Amino acid sequence: MCDNSGHLPVLPNQVCDLLDPQQGDVIVDLTAGRGGHAELLAKRAGENATVILFDLDAENLQFATSRLEKLGISVESHHESFVTAASTLTRAGIQAHCVLADLGFSSNQMDDPIRGFSFGSDGPLDMRLDSSKGTTAADLVNSLSEKELADTIYFLGEEPYSRRIAQKITLERQEKPILHTARLAQLVRDAYGARAHSSRLHPATRTFMALRIAVNAELDALDALLLDVETGGRKVDSGGWLHPTAKIAVISFHSLEDRRVKQSFVALEKSELAKRLTRKPIRATDEEKSFNPRSRPAKLRVVQLGS
Repeated sequence: MCDNSGHLPVLPNQVCDLLDPQQGDVIVDLTAGRGGHAELLAKRAGENATVILFDLDAENLQFATSRLEKLGISVESHHESFVTAASTLTRAGIQAHCVLADLGFSSNQMDDPIRGFSFGSDGPLDMRLDSSKGTTAADLVNSLSEKELADTIYFLGEEPYSRRIAQKITLERQEKPILHTARLAQLVRDAYGARAHSSRLHPATRTFMALRIAVNAELDALDALLLDVETGGRKVDSGGWLHPTAKIAVISFHSLEDRRVKQSFVALEKSELAKRLTRKPIRATDEEKSFNPRSRPAKLRVVQLGS
Protein backbone atom coordinates (compact mmCIF):
# COMPACT_ATOMS: atom_id res chain seq x y z
CA MET A 1 0.00 0.00 0.00
CA CYS A 2 1.34 3.45 -0.93
CA ASP A 3 0.19 7.05 -0.73
CA ASN A 4 0.05 9.26 -3.80
CA SER A 5 3.83 9.56 -3.73
CA GLY A 6 4.18 5.86 -4.49
CA HIS A 7 5.67 5.08 -1.10
CA LEU A 8 4.78 5.03 2.60
CA PRO A 9 7.61 6.03 4.98
CA VAL A 10 8.20 3.44 7.70
CA LEU A 11 7.98 4.20 11.41
CA PRO A 12 6.89 7.81 10.69
CA ASN A 13 5.59 8.69 14.16
CA GLN A 14 8.53 7.11 15.94
CA VAL A 15 11.05 8.94 13.74
CA CYS A 16 9.36 12.29 14.36
CA ASP A 17 9.00 11.74 18.10
CA LEU A 18 12.59 10.65 18.62
CA LEU A 19 14.25 13.24 16.38
CA ASP A 20 11.79 15.90 17.58
CA PRO A 21 13.00 18.75 15.34
CA GLN A 22 12.53 22.31 16.58
CA GLN A 23 12.01 25.66 14.90
CA GLY A 24 15.10 26.78 13.01
CA ASP A 25 16.65 23.31 12.97
CA VAL A 26 18.64 21.92 10.07
CA ILE A 27 17.11 18.57 9.10
CA VAL A 28 19.25 16.28 6.94
CA ASP A 29 17.56 13.36 5.21
CA LEU A 30 20.39 11.23 3.86
CA THR A 31 18.08 8.95 1.87
CA ALA A 32 15.32 11.27 0.72
CA GLY A 33 13.34 8.76 -1.31
CA ARG A 34 9.92 10.24 -2.06
CA GLY A 35 10.25 12.82 0.73
CA GLY A 36 7.78 11.31 3.21
CA HIS A 37 10.01 11.43 6.27
CA ALA A 38 11.43 14.84 5.34
CA GLU A 39 7.97 16.34 4.98
CA LEU A 40 6.84 15.02 8.35
CA LEU A 41 9.99 16.24 10.09
CA ALA A 42 9.74 19.66 8.48
CA LYS A 43 6.11 20.01 9.52
CA ARG A 44 7.04 19.02 13.07
CA ALA A 45 9.81 21.64 13.13
CA GLY A 46 7.52 24.39 11.92
CA GLU A 47 8.77 27.74 10.66
CA ASN A 48 12.35 28.50 9.64
CA ALA A 49 13.51 24.89 9.46
CA THR A 50 15.88 23.96 6.65
CA VAL A 51 15.78 20.53 5.00
CA ILE A 52 18.80 19.13 3.18
CA LEU A 53 18.21 16.08 1.00
CA PHE A 54 20.61 13.47 -0.38
CA ASP A 55 19.68 10.63 -2.71
CA LEU A 56 21.27 8.61 -5.50
CA ASP A 57 17.98 8.25 -7.34
CA ALA A 58 17.58 11.44 -9.38
CA GLU A 59 13.87 10.92 -10.05
CA ASN A 60 13.03 10.36 -6.40
CA LEU A 61 15.17 13.29 -5.31
CA GLN A 62 13.38 15.62 -7.71
CA PHE A 63 10.01 14.37 -6.51
CA ALA A 64 10.96 14.84 -2.84
CA THR A 65 12.33 18.32 -3.49
CA SER A 66 9.17 19.44 -5.29
CA ARG A 67 7.04 17.93 -2.54
CA LEU A 68 8.74 20.09 0.09
CA GLU A 69 8.93 23.22 -2.04
CA LYS A 70 5.17 23.09 -2.59
CA LEU A 71 4.77 23.39 1.18
CA GLY A 72 7.00 26.45 1.29
CA ILE A 73 9.76 24.58 3.06
CA SER A 74 13.36 25.71 2.61
CA VAL A 75 15.04 22.76 0.90
CA GLU A 76 18.47 22.03 -0.54
CA SER A 77 19.06 18.90 -2.65
CA HIS A 78 22.13 16.87 -3.52
CA HIS A 79 22.09 14.08 -6.12
CA GLU A 80 24.85 12.25 -4.27
CA SER A 81 25.47 9.37 -1.92
CA PHE A 82 25.11 10.17 1.75
CA VAL A 83 28.81 9.46 2.16
CA THR A 84 29.34 13.01 0.88
CA ALA A 85 27.04 14.61 3.47
CA ALA A 86 29.68 15.33 6.12
CA SER A 87 32.07 17.04 3.71
CA THR A 88 29.25 18.89 1.94
CA LEU A 89 27.85 20.36 5.16
CA THR A 90 31.28 21.11 6.56
CA ARG A 91 32.30 23.07 3.46
CA ALA A 92 29.07 25.05 3.69
CA GLY A 93 29.56 25.73 7.39
CA ILE A 94 26.28 24.01 8.25
CA GLN A 95 25.66 21.88 11.33
CA ALA A 96 22.79 19.40 11.32
CA HIS A 97 20.40 19.15 14.25
CA CYS A 98 18.51 16.08 12.99
CA VAL A 99 19.91 13.40 10.68
CA LEU A 100 17.96 10.48 9.24
CA ALA A 101 19.17 7.56 7.15
CA ASP A 102 16.42 5.18 6.01
CA LEU A 103 18.41 2.34 4.47
CA GLY A 104 15.43 0.77 2.76
CA PHE A 105 14.16 1.19 -0.78
CA SER A 106 11.19 3.18 -1.98
CA SER A 107 8.17 1.18 -3.05
CA ASN A 108 8.23 2.80 -6.47
CA GLN A 109 11.76 1.47 -6.95
CA MET A 110 10.89 -2.05 -5.83
CA ASP A 111 7.69 -2.15 -7.90
CA ASP A 112 9.27 -0.96 -11.15
CA PRO A 113 10.44 -4.02 -13.16
CA ILE A 114 12.86 -1.84 -15.12
CA ARG A 115 14.91 -1.20 -11.98
CA GLY A 116 15.52 -4.91 -11.46
CA PHE A 117 15.31 -4.91 -7.66
CA SER A 118 12.53 -7.47 -7.38
CA PHE A 119 11.96 -11.01 -8.61
CA GLY A 120 8.22 -10.42 -8.43
CA SER A 121 8.10 -9.47 -12.10
CA ASP A 122 10.55 -9.81 -14.95
CA GLY A 123 12.90 -7.00 -15.87
CA PRO A 124 16.54 -6.15 -16.58
CA LEU A 125 18.95 -7.37 -13.91
CA ASP A 126 20.02 -3.85 -12.91
CA MET A 127 19.61 -2.94 -9.19
CA ARG A 128 21.50 0.36 -9.34
CA LEU A 129 20.18 3.15 -7.15
CA ASP A 130 21.74 5.61 -9.55
CA SER A 131 20.72 4.12 -12.87
CA SER A 132 22.92 6.53 -14.82
CA LYS A 133 26.23 4.91 -13.94
CA GLY A 134 28.01 2.02 -12.31
CA THR A 135 28.05 -1.75 -12.34
CA THR A 136 24.75 -3.61 -12.69
CA ALA A 137 23.71 -6.87 -11.06
CA ALA A 138 23.94 -8.51 -14.49
CA ASP A 139 27.57 -7.39 -14.71
CA LEU A 140 28.34 -9.14 -11.43
CA VAL A 141 26.33 -12.28 -12.16
CA ASN A 142 28.07 -12.76 -15.50
CA SER A 143 31.62 -11.74 -14.58
CA LEU A 144 32.41 -12.86 -11.04
CA SER A 145 34.13 -16.20 -10.61
CA GLU A 146 32.14 -18.97 -9.02
CA LYS A 147 33.96 -18.45 -5.71
CA GLU A 148 33.51 -14.68 -5.81
CA LEU A 149 29.84 -15.10 -6.57
CA ALA A 150 29.37 -17.66 -3.80
CA ASP A 151 31.17 -15.43 -1.29
CA THR A 152 29.08 -12.42 -2.28
CA ILE A 153 25.83 -14.32 -1.85
CA TYR A 154 26.96 -15.89 1.41
CA PHE A 155 28.46 -12.88 3.17
CA LEU A 156 26.07 -10.19 1.91
CA GLY A 157 22.92 -12.28 1.72
CA GLU A 158 23.64 -14.77 4.51
CA GLU A 159 22.43 -17.43 2.11
CA PRO A 160 23.21 -20.98 3.33
CA TYR A 161 23.01 -22.44 -0.18
CA SER A 162 25.34 -19.85 -1.74
CA ARG A 163 27.80 -22.44 -3.15
CA ARG A 164 25.06 -24.42 -4.85
CA ILE A 165 23.51 -21.22 -6.26
CA ALA A 166 26.84 -19.91 -7.54
CA GLN A 167 27.60 -23.22 -9.21
CA LYS A 168 24.19 -23.22 -10.92
CA ILE A 169 24.66 -19.64 -12.15
CA THR A 170 28.15 -20.19 -13.53
CA LEU A 171 27.05 -23.31 -15.40
CA GLU A 172 23.99 -21.63 -16.90
CA ARG A 173 25.76 -18.46 -17.98
CA GLN A 174 28.11 -20.52 -20.14
CA GLU A 175 25.14 -21.21 -22.38
CA LYS A 176 23.66 -17.72 -22.31
CA PRO A 177 24.28 -14.54 -20.25
CA ILE A 178 21.88 -14.04 -17.35
CA LEU A 179 20.33 -10.64 -17.98
CA HIS A 180 16.85 -10.72 -16.45
CA THR A 181 15.41 -11.03 -12.95
CA ALA A 182 13.00 -13.86 -13.73
CA ARG A 183 15.74 -16.09 -15.09
CA LEU A 184 18.00 -15.49 -12.11
CA ALA A 185 15.15 -16.14 -9.69
CA GLN A 186 14.35 -19.42 -11.45
CA LEU A 187 18.00 -20.49 -11.36
CA VAL A 188 18.13 -19.88 -7.63
CA ARG A 189 14.91 -21.84 -7.15
CA ASP A 190 16.37 -24.68 -9.22
CA ALA A 191 19.52 -24.64 -7.07
CA TYR A 192 17.36 -24.98 -3.96
CA GLY A 193 15.69 -28.06 -5.39
CA ALA A 194 13.08 -29.64 -3.13
CA ARG A 195 14.04 -27.22 -0.35
CA ALA A 196 12.31 -24.43 -2.29
CA HIS A 197 8.92 -25.80 -1.27
CA SER A 198 9.65 -25.58 2.45
CA SER A 199 11.55 -22.29 2.44
CA ARG A 200 9.92 -19.56 4.55
CA LEU A 201 11.25 -16.90 2.16
CA HIS A 202 11.24 -17.02 -1.61
CA PRO A 203 14.48 -18.85 -2.46
CA ALA A 204 15.79 -15.85 -4.42
CA THR A 205 15.33 -13.33 -1.58
CA ARG A 206 18.81 -13.51 -0.10
CA THR A 207 20.58 -13.74 -3.45
CA PHE A 208 18.83 -10.62 -4.74
CA MET A 209 19.60 -8.79 -1.51
CA ALA A 210 23.28 -9.72 -1.73
CA LEU A 211 23.58 -8.52 -5.31
CA ARG A 212 21.78 -5.26 -4.52
CA ILE A 213 24.11 -4.59 -1.60
CA ALA A 214 27.14 -5.34 -3.77
CA VAL A 215 25.97 -3.23 -6.71
CA ASN A 216 25.39 -0.18 -4.54
CA ALA A 217 28.26 -0.77 -2.07
CA GLU A 218 25.67 -0.31 0.67
CA LEU A 219 27.67 -1.60 3.61
CA ASP A 220 30.73 0.44 2.66
CA ALA A 221 28.52 3.53 2.52
CA LEU A 222 26.99 2.75 5.92
CA ASP A 223 30.42 2.21 7.48
CA ALA A 224 31.56 5.57 6.07
CA LEU A 225 28.47 7.30 7.47
CA LEU A 226 28.93 5.81 10.94
CA LEU A 227 32.56 6.91 10.92
CA ASP A 228 31.47 10.42 9.89
CA VAL A 229 29.01 10.47 12.81
CA GLU A 230 31.79 9.52 15.21
CA THR A 231 34.17 12.07 13.70
CA GLY A 232 31.45 14.71 13.72
CA GLY A 233 30.76 13.94 17.37
CA ARG A 234 34.38 14.69 18.18
CA LYS A 235 34.39 17.97 16.22
CA VAL A 236 31.16 19.59 17.36
CA ASP A 237 33.07 22.48 18.93
CA SER A 238 35.32 23.06 15.92
CA GLY A 239 32.93 23.45 13.02
CA GLY A 240 32.01 19.82 12.36
CA TRP A 241 28.94 18.85 10.36
CA LEU A 242 26.90 17.91 13.42
CA HIS A 243 25.42 20.25 16.00
CA PRO A 244 26.69 19.55 19.57
CA THR A 245 23.31 18.03 20.49
CA ALA A 246 22.47 16.51 17.09
CA LYS A 247 20.22 13.47 16.92
CA ILE A 248 21.04 10.76 14.38
CA ALA A 249 18.50 8.11 13.40
CA VAL A 250 19.12 5.05 11.24
CA ILE A 251 16.46 2.67 9.96
CA SER A 252 17.91 -0.67 8.91
CA PHE A 253 16.24 -3.63 7.23
CA HIS A 254 18.55 -6.59 7.75
CA SER A 255 21.01 -7.86 10.33
CA LEU A 256 24.18 -6.79 8.50
CA GLU A 257 23.06 -3.16 8.70
CA ASP A 258 21.54 -3.25 12.17
CA ARG A 259 24.59 -4.93 13.68
CA ARG A 260 26.84 -2.15 12.41
CA VAL A 261 24.53 0.60 13.65
CA LYS A 262 24.15 -0.98 17.09
CA GLN A 263 27.89 -1.47 17.54
CA SER A 264 28.64 2.08 16.42
CA PHE A 265 26.04 3.67 18.69
CA VAL A 266 27.15 1.59 21.69
CA ALA A 267 30.75 2.67 21.06
CA LEU A 268 29.70 6.32 20.88
CA GLU A 269 27.98 6.00 24.24
CA LYS A 270 30.93 4.23 25.86
CA SER A 271 33.20 7.00 24.60
CA GLU A 272 30.82 9.52 26.20
CA LEU A 273 30.31 11.20 22.85
CA ALA A 274 26.61 10.42 22.70
CA LYS A 275 23.63 8.91 24.45
CA ARG A 276 21.48 6.19 22.94
CA LEU A 277 17.83 7.22 22.84
CA THR A 278 16.83 3.67 21.91
CA ARG A 279 18.29 0.89 24.04
CA LYS A 280 16.62 -1.63 21.76
CA PRO A 281 15.58 -1.08 18.15
CA ILE A 282 12.13 0.38 17.60
CA ARG A 283 9.92 -1.86 15.45
CA ALA A 284 6.72 -1.26 13.55
CA THR A 285 3.47 -1.82 15.38
CA ASP A 286 1.07 -4.53 14.30
CA GLU A 287 -1.18 -1.79 12.94
CA GLU A 288 1.56 -0.35 10.74
CA LYS A 289 2.57 -3.79 9.51
CA SER A 290 -1.04 -4.45 8.47
CA PHE A 291 -1.23 -1.45 6.11
CA ASN A 292 2.47 -1.24 5.23
CA PRO A 293 3.92 -4.77 5.08
CA ARG A 294 7.32 -3.45 4.02
CA SER A 295 7.73 -2.01 7.52
CA ARG A 296 7.99 -5.49 9.06
CA PRO A 297 11.79 -5.86 9.05
CA ALA A 298 12.51 -2.19 9.85
CA LYS A 299 14.59 -1.38 12.94
CA LEU A 300 15.08 2.18 14.15
CA ARG A 301 18.00 3.23 16.35
CA VAL A 302 18.62 6.80 17.49
CA VAL A 303 21.54 8.44 19.24
CA GLN A 304 22.05 12.01 20.50
CA LEU A 305 25.43 13.67 20.70
CA GLY A 306 26.63 14.93 24.03
CA SER A 307 26.97 12.79 27.12
